[in-house]
Amino acid sequence: MSAGFLSRVALRRDASVQAIARLLVPQGEGQQHGAAHHLLWALFGDGADRTRDFLWRQTEPGHFMVLSVREPMDHHGLFDIESREFAPRLKKESPLRFLLRANATVDRKVPGRTRSQRHDIVMDALHKIPSGERAAARESVVPAAMEAWLARQGERTGFELEAGALSIENCDVMRIPRGQGQGKATFGVVDVTGVLRVTDPALFTPALLQGFGRARAFGCGLMLIRRAF
Repeated sequence: MSAGFLSRVALRRDASVQAIARLLVPQGEGQQHGAAHHLLWALFGDGADRTRDFLWRQTEPGHFMVLSVREPMDHHGLFDIESREFAPRLKKESPLRFLLRANATVDRKVPGRTRSQRHDIVMDALHKIPSGERAAARESVVPAAMEAWLARQGERTGFELEAGALSIENCDVMRIPRGQGQGKATFGVVDVTGVLRVTDPALFTPALLQGFGRARAFGCGLMLIRRAF
């Protein structure tokens, strides 16, 4: 039995779909990710009580990689879909290259409050540096913060990072419109590549389907893997 499905999903290029493409894929990355959050539910939302069991990443406007427990079903004729079973045969110490877009956070206890406060890991690390030095320190802070965060993820989900192989491709802030008069959801996003070694395949494969970090509904958390050597 497969663990899930990995799919390439793209809006169809025929005239009937392209006529509404600007509504489905609006201008601006934040607008696109907000729309895709709803658009991709068309492939999986077969019931009102269904909970999200898929991850996605936009590769270009209107084009997505999707990892899901269930096979996507296009009941509305909007997409071209190429799906294959996702059942990686991983062994302990298997080396893998990975690509991840993550909203990485850390929870900090706040004196006098029962609930911890959630912080973006990059902003959390920069906050410890004097304000006048933060811009210069950012280049070194981002890789160090992501490496520490990924190491913690690996301890929980069965992998270790290969030393010196981590690369930060992009670090930005995503702003997703909430709706008229409700402002925007704002969160940090880091695109990272690297090499990892599997320490516990029984933990790692399910973790891939669950995703890493937060904002998974908005295109974060999907780790794409391939053999390193």
